[in-house]
Amino acid sequence: MDGGPLTQPIVEAFEGLSPQLQTAARFVLERPDDVALLSMREQARRAGVPAATMTRLAKRLGLEGYDEVRALYAGAVRDGTLGFAGKAGRQVEVQKLRGDKALAAEMVQTLSRQIGRLAEPVTLQRLTDAAERLHRARRIYCLGLRSCHAAAWHFHYTLSLLSGNTVMLDDAGGTGLDAIRGAVARDVLLAASVEPYASATIEGARYAAKNGVPVVAITDSEVSPLAQIATATILVQTDSPSFFHTMTPLLAVSEILAALVAGRSGEKATAALARTEAQLTAFGVHLPRRGR
Repeated sequence: MDGGPLTQPIVEAFEGLSPQLQTAARFVLERPDDVALLSMREQARRAGVPAATMTRLAKRLGLEGYDEVRALYAGAVRDGTLGFAGKAGRQVEVQKLRGDKALAAEMVQTLSRQIGRLAEPVTLQRLTDAAERLHRARRIYCLGLRSCHAAAWHFHYTLSLLSGNTVMLDDAGGTGLDAIRGAVARDVLLAASVEPYASATIEGARYAAKNGVPVVAITDSEVSPLAQIATATILVQTDSPSFFHTMTPLLAVSEILAALVAGRSGEKATAALARTEAQLTAFGVHLPRRGR
């Protein structure tokens, strides 16, 4: 995620913080621009904690006081290293100096590393555990908004070729989350959200969890709002040399989960695909393949 200079120390310390300090830490993680620009008291007000909590958080992170936190973030703003706008300026300069091919190559290399990390043992275990949970579900509700929409939709579309037990919580007509009212404990909500987190996705996940529906999250941090709600979490990296964060790792996770869930269906999946292909052929959905 596009965090600030204290993102890593906060993530490492988060589990050991009190609930109130976690609230303050989450504000710093999610609102780096506000940390740089607003007074400590205003930040505390927006975070919903006493001003003294912000000072305590700074000291817990090894700083003298919260003024040091603000100074670090203000420096990041001045350096152009905070947020999309700052990254845009950096990319423009780098692209001018090194050229389009160099930027493209750097992006490909970054994506390769990020995809490669999905093969680490911890992540593989999380993927297989999540796939088992999704496979057992009576119905899978899929939620991803804005940049994360493609990942949720791709999972839904892929499994819709095999069965009718996925429900896409799309936002057509402003009714996107309405269908989740039918979810029960035997269902699962698959939700995708990365920083900056879409409010409706977090609210939908909270609603599901409150009503006993397990949440499988695809997100970018152990302390993201979505991870705090989820029953199971799969972490992805979204950093990119571009000033936009990348969605490619989310799409990769979506494809992997869909493949694992489909594979667990065995012969049922094969039969369902045969019926789907027959229907698509009858409707002339695709051009004939070459040689046929």
